[in-house]
Amino acid sequence: MNKLSSIKQTLLVFIATIVSGYAQEIDFSFQDPNLSPEKRAEILVSQMTNEEKLKQLLSSAPAIERLNIPSYDWWNEALHGIARNGKATIFPQGIAIGASFDPTLAHRVSSAISTEARAKYEVSQSMGNRGKYAGLTFWTPNVNIFRDPRWGRGQETYGEDPYLMSKMGVAFVKGLQGDNPDYLKSAACAKHFAVHSGPEELRHHFNAEPSKQDLYETYLPAFEALITEAKVEGVMSAYNAVYGKAASGSEFLLKETLREDWNFDGYVVSDCGAINDIFKGHKTAKTKEEAAAIALMAGVNLNCGFTYKFLGKALEEGYITEELLDERTEQLFKTRFRLGILDKENSENPYNSMGPDKIHCDEHIALAREAAQKSIVLLKNDNNTLPLSKNIRVPYVTGPFANSADVLMGNYYGVSPNLVTVLEGIADAVSLGTSLNYRSGALPFQKNLNPLNYAPVVVGMSDATICVVGISADMEGEEVDAIASPSKGDRKNLKLPQNQVDYIKTMIEKKKDKPLILVIASGSAVSLEGIEEGCDAILQMWYPGEQGGNAVADVLFGNISPSGHLPITFPKNVAQLPPFEDYSMQGRTYKYMTEEPMFPFGFGLTYSTTKFDNLEIRNSKIRKNKNLELSIKVSNTGEFDIDEVVQLYISPVKNNDNLPNTSLKGFQRISIKKGVTKTLNFSVPSNELKVINSKGEKIWKKGLYKVFIGNSSPSKLSKKLGAADPQIAEIQLK
Repeated sequence: MNKLSSIKQTLLVFIATIVSGYAQEIDFSFQDPNLSPEKRAEILVSQMTNEEKLKQLLSSAPAIERLNIPSYDWWNEALHGIARNGKATIFPQGIAIGASFDPTLAHRVSSAISTEARAKYEVSQSMGNRGKYAGLTFWTPNVNIFRDPRWGRGQETYGEDPYLMSKMGVAFVKGLQGDNPDYLKSAACAKHFAVHSGPEELRHHFNAEPSKQDLYETYLPAFEALITEAKVEGVMSAYNAVYGKAASGSEFLLKETLREDWNFDGYVVSDCGAINDIFKGHKTAKTKEEAAAIALMAGVNLNCGFTYKFLGKALEEGYITEELLDERTEQLFKTRFRLGILDKENSENPYNSMGPDKIHCDEHIALAREAAQKSIVLLKNDNNTLPLSKNIRVPYVTGPFANSADVLMGNYYGVSPNLVTVLEGIADAVSLGTSLNYRSGALPFQKNLNPLNYAPVVVGMSDATICVVGISADMEGEEVDAIASPSKGDRKNLKLPQNQVDYIKTMIEKKKDKPLILVIASGSAVSLEGIEEGCDAILQMWYPGEQGGNAVADVLFGNISPSGHLPITFPKNVAQLPPFEDYSMQGRTYKYMTEEPMFPFGFGLTYSTTKFDNLEIRNSKIRKNKNLELSIKVSNTGEFDIDEVVQLYISPVKNNDNLPNTSLKGFQRISIKKGVTKTLNFSVPSNELKVINSKGEKIWKKGLYKVFIGNSSPSKLSKKLGAADPQIAEIQLK
């Protein structure tokens, strides 16, 4: 052996001895599942170097082999099914789930999603796939208020009302996270915190300045509910600033509100690239090191992006302390311990037993169909045009989206081998003797290039025409994904693309005395000015998921009665809306809008008729800390078995404090057979009877209030369009 080889061997032995000795000193008790997640995280992080800790604060966290910690990528999506990770069941988009007014359904859907997530996670782990979208930390749901129908990402939310958003969001989170006291099934994340709902183009530097009344009445309630009621594991900070501070660097939002006021005990992740916006977009930091330090000090544990790579220098320069670094890192490992993904394979985690047979299984496919059925809203049905007979002789299906799979999915979608278009659903529903005809008739977003078009002629030769129009996630969505949008995902107006409008008008001229049924695909409100009056029936199908075509056919041909209700107001046009950039709620949503819209919040027809009577208030004079207790009789007086959404609203008789004109305070979705009467009981907690004053304080405001119970928000328009007469009573808060 030469001298060089001898030195090399001696050096290797020395290094091995040092490493071996170091390994023996490691306290692996953090692997003990009998210890609390807090204690396990504390033991683990105390043995990590600063360099190791800093790398764990990035969403793509590397392995720490000496501590037996595998790599983990935090970024995953499950808005309406496992997204961007291969085969999975695609459920209806968030706005469609909101239209169901069914928290139980939302819980069932998210439970199915988390079941598939666990099954997919086990398969991914077995093949060494630890990359993006393969984990169990879902950046879902989006509970930003859909305050303006032009916002392209409003489709991800459950609607424009904070009460509805809270109920649906809480149910969805509980389904994702499961009910085991020791383990999370998956980790949900409430986003985007806070006061975030467009414009997309301005989000990286926009500063929202809502009144304190709007902040606590509209923008924060859903987040508070998800944290205090559902114990959501994660919160994502928004791109925009609030009151001059970037959301990812706002101690008011992330420290005072989340941690101190709401006792949040989960992790905070920045929206992707949002910490860099502190420096580049909002310009409230002079360097990237300072931006990273501001976010860490405010409360951001995890950086989706790369700005936290500058935290090492921030630590050296004294911007942050090692104690703070430990605290932020421990919070992340608490989540991983709560998921059980750092436990040994033979642990008692009940969620480890979910096999691949649960992925896109028959049960979940059936649930996707049911969810789509319950979300479809019947907006118009003149002369009982619907349902159609399955034995119809010559139906005509047309429109740019009649045979489109894209409009089934919306944004943040998974991949399914079983996408059923509206045309396919209808083809499977009608009689084998039916002469079904189809032509698209119109391009979706541009004028037809060929001046010759036989499609409108077929309308006059058909027994009924079903025209599927709308927009898609190519036209509305996130700024980086909506490739057909000239305004980076948002909408400039609420009309359908002009080529579709022209085509519909041509069909109205050609249809003679035969019915024209319009089926609309969208994730937001669509203005039908100049179109609505020429259509005999109108269905809003949203982005209905993989079983959308079957669900639409189920409604069209009477397998089920439509039962969805609008979770957003449909204005007549953008002239009825305040400026998009204005975050004041004045003039927005059913709660503050004074002009008459095209279709009101909460509206939705069925194939039957509903009657409300015998409203009984237990105590019309209510003192502080007492609940409002009441009952109502609901009768199905028509010829179809239906699901109905019974809605309770409260309005101040005198409104001199800028309060909402009316507010949803309760709802119940019920199944009721024809000829049956049911008695429903409502209890509105005293806390829900309080109002938010101009200072943002929740107060008991004495005075007279009206109580409305019906199947739409209270208005003359609701009644004109076919909603039931509501029952009205008056109460006094003492």
